[in-house]
Amino acid sequence: MMSQANHVPLSPLSFLARARRAFAGKLAVVDADGTEVSYGELGRDCDAMAAALRAGGIRPGDRVAVLDFNTRWLLAAHFGVPGAGAALVALNSRLAAAEYRDILAHSRARVLLVSPGLAGALGVTGAGQLPVERVVLLPGAGAVADPAPPDAVLPGPVLPGPVLPGAVPYADWLARGDGGAVEPPGDENSMIALNYTSGTTGRPKGVVYTHRGAYLNAVSAALEFELSASSCYLWTLPMFHCNGWSLTWGATAVAATHVCLPSFDAQRALELIGRYPVTHLCGAPVVLSELARAGAQRGFGADRLVRAAVGGAPPTKETIAAVQKMGIRVTHLYGLTETYGPSLVCEYQPGWSDLPAAELAERISRQGVPTVSVADVQVAGQDLRPVAADGKTTGEILVRSNTVAAGYLDDEAATQDAFRGGWFHTGDLGVIHPDGYIELTDRSKDVIISGGENIASVEVEKALAAHPDVIEAAVVAVPSARWGERPVAFVTTGRDGVTEQELTDFVRARLAHFKAPDRVYFEALPKTSTGKIQKHVLRERARDLGQ
Repeated sequence: MMSQANHVPLSPLSFLARARRAFAGKLAVVDADGTEVSYGELGRDCDAMAAALRAGGIRPGDRVAVLDFNTRWLLAAHFGVPGAGAALVALNSRLAAAEYRDILAHSRARVLLVSPGLAGALGVTGAGQLPVERVVLLPGAGAVADPAPPDAVLPGPVLPGPVLPGAVPYADWLARGDGGAVEPPGDENSMIALNYTSGTTGRPKGVVYTHRGAYLNAVSAALEFELSASSCYLWTLPMFHCNGWSLTWGATAVAATHVCLPSFDAQRALELIGRYPVTHLCGAPVVLSELARAGAQRGFGADRLVRAAVGGAPPTKETIAAVQKMGIRVTHLYGLTETYGPSLVCEYQPGWSDLPAAELAERISRQGVPTVSVADVQVAGQDLRPVAADGKTTGEILVRSNTVAAGYLDDEAATQDAFRGGWFHTGDLGVIHPDGYIELTDRSKDVIISGGENIASVEVEKALAAHPDVIEAAVVAVPSARWGERPVAFVTTGRDGVTEQELTDFVRARLAHFKAPDRVYFEALPKTSTGKIQKHVLRERARDLGQ
């Protein structure tokens, strides 16, 4: 018999309910300014946010966007927004103004909560110019982060910036609340979050997360990462990125302590590891390499084991050796926005920890085996049949799981294509070794991964092509020791005198700065007999030019 007694909708909101009940007085969050918040206080923050949203007319199925650094408020939004029945749209804090407006319009977000430190990035002089009904200014400093650096991880200098005329101060907005609390969903398959990812078309796609999927992946992430109530999690990973790889919910599920680092800074991260009993952190490979560099300068060594999960690309053997000396143990993960973050993990086998750095790096370079929540992963050919487990035969990585997203918002064609044959098609190519571990070899999608963030080549090409003197453009990835990959462009122009700086600035005026090409080469583009640009030729050419 199925009844309310034995069938309750799965939702991460139950994690907060348990944490505030069992650990009300326990330290939940250390905010960026040093403010310490207990789980009881975090719960009240979430209640107040949900109450204010409901009082403002937010109803189940609506979307609420948040543009913030890693702070207690963005963490609270992961419970307060769905606690009002809405879906959270956590915005990447390093986009261009036009990209924010496009996402707000496409998601049909009704409310935007924004940090004063990021208000200037919206590129408007008043809240009324944004495609939302209400803008709420979160507590925090009135400064704007300069998005000039080419990465999506490291922050730029903080410059004085304006507050946003027409935005409602957070305290005033909360005062209008209905006095209620976070409410669990009636349907576990309702939308909890909407995350935007760069696709091969260059047009960001809204990936739909459900309460059920988020619950399952959060539990899986906490289990794989060995989180517990005694854990202290340092936010070196942006919370907007796949909702912090589901760890905004997963760390709360076990009542771990969240230590907020607004934007990644290696020196600051090491200071926080020294000040608080940090046990876990996550990030792209650049996070580890920057920690290794800063640790060498400071002579840093942790007095406890710190677990570091890395995704996007395998760390180098030099980085692994350096962070091992600092007391950091590396776990390699693989996933996509469409899989709520991690879906493969390179599980440590007995004896691995004692291996030399070079041999350990070789083992860790493999993406691994399915996480606990993933039903099945296979490497398959075009006929969707598994390839031989010989470590040599290449196929596409396919995922089947309760932790695959529900689809793309308002894009039925893309959803059907991604889920064809009863599998989610990642677009990543790999091999499977005799021991069952999967290793990525290439991508079938034309996407560049730089500093842990996706850059669609076609998106950059379209931006370049909008320049009046550009006839055609092609963008390819080149290896980067620091960022994993970086984009470079090849263009043909209609007049002499067009400069590399001119085109780079043109792209930066339209896209996030980290998407702009590092180099622009002025050459005729190689093509096939049918007129298709030969990008494999350009990749080789870019490597030769960069040497």
